Amino acid sequence: MTLSALKILADSLPEQDVPMPVLFIGHGSPMNAIEDNEFSERWRRLGQEIPAPKAVLCVSAHWLTRGTFVTAMSRPRTIHDFGGFPRALFDVEYPAPGAPELARELQAALAPSPVGLDHDWGLDHGTWSVVRQMYPQATIPVLQLSLDYTRPAAWHYALGQQLAGLRKKGVLVIGSGNMVHNLRLLALPPNGNPNGEYGHDWALEMNEVFKRHILAGDHQALIQYERLGPAAALAVPSMDHYFPLLYTLALQGKTDAPLLFNDKVVSGSLTMTSVKFG
Repeated sequence: MTLSALKILADSLPEQDVPMPVLFIGHGSPMNAIEDNEFSERWRRLGQEIPAPKAVLCVSAHWLTRGTFVTAMSRPRTIHDFGGFPRALFDVEYPAPGAPELARELQAALAPSPVGLDHDWGLDHGTWSVVRQMYPQATIPVLQLSLDYTRPAAWHYALGQQLAGLRKKGVLVIGSGNMVHNLRLLALPPNGNPNGEYGHDWALEMNEVFKRHILAGDHQALIQYERLGPAAALAVPSMDHYFPLLYTLALQGKTDAPLLFNDKVVSGSLTMTSVKFG
């Protein structure tokens, strides 16, 4: 981050004594946005437990771009980027304000990496399904940072490190995806409950491997996840749901102990496992 970028951020959001936590949320099914279940309940409690943020920046698995972009509109639209769900889910609107000034500051802070200011995207369900449960009043500004699908894991981790100053400015950074996410191998548990705990052997294995490296602070192993064995290829068949975790890891401070929550494998091939630093 350049000195000029630091000054821009300091002018807009003064530093606070205690940095904001940083979160990786396993968001799972879009239905978690409207259902009252163990996952959404934990998200609601998070919103009450951590300090009220001045803004939320979410890196969602569902905004993949060539190049990097940040939402810069004053009123981001609610995107219903899914199909086959009840009408009640499509009727949901999350009218949180945007933060155009903060978007411009982020653009400067992430230099020399080029970041485009986006006025078309809005908030996809990787963001609003979680943030709606945490902050139902929709009064806190929310932005999204896209995932450049042309870049490798190490590049995303390094970009995440450049966001470190936001924690001191009261911005809550959320990575939203799923550590294990393979929709082709979904399988309901015997009782038919989509939120019932049930996982293929490889999914259970990788959930434990990922947690072990998170608890040990071994970020390099998680960046090089493809080297973690055959089960990793099944757990992460594409980068979209895994890479938001790298942004969260990149923001872990030296004194930030990891707190795991919603640690559960569902539908055979998805993990809701989430982590909080700070």
